[in-house]
Amino acid sequence: MKVLIVFAAFAVLCLASAAELTDSQKAEIKQRAKACAKQEGITKEQAIALRSGNFADTDPKVKCFANCFLEQSGLLANGQIKPDVVLAKLSPIAGEAKVKEVQAKCDSIKGTDKCDTGYQLYKCYYENRAQI
Repeated sequence: MKVLIVFAAFAVLCLASAAELTDSQKAEIKQRAKACAKQEGITKEQAIALRSGNFADTDPKVKCFANCFLEQSGLLANGQIKPDVVLAKLSPIAGEAKVKEVQAKCDSIKGTDKCDTGYQLYKCYYENRAQI
């Protein structure tokens, strides 16, 4: 699976058109997002806002949704980013140097709890997605 889109699309396929995902990959991402949205109890509007890069909503449910999606994607475990997994999945798409540049900016981010950490990591990768 092309993980570039996972970072940008975890809130329901933010950049799917840019990553040439298969229908199966899109369906898997969408299913993960739906499952996490249901689990965390966020609204469709909250998911759409997050997908659009609107980080004004700091509802703990939104933060836990971000964490859930990253964990379900294998990129985060117990509030810790898995840099080797991120690098392995993104390097073939964007190149190792670019991925490491974004990792240097984002991977040390720690929130107040694991949900906040997932949310802050998503936000950082989203804001730096042009570099990947």
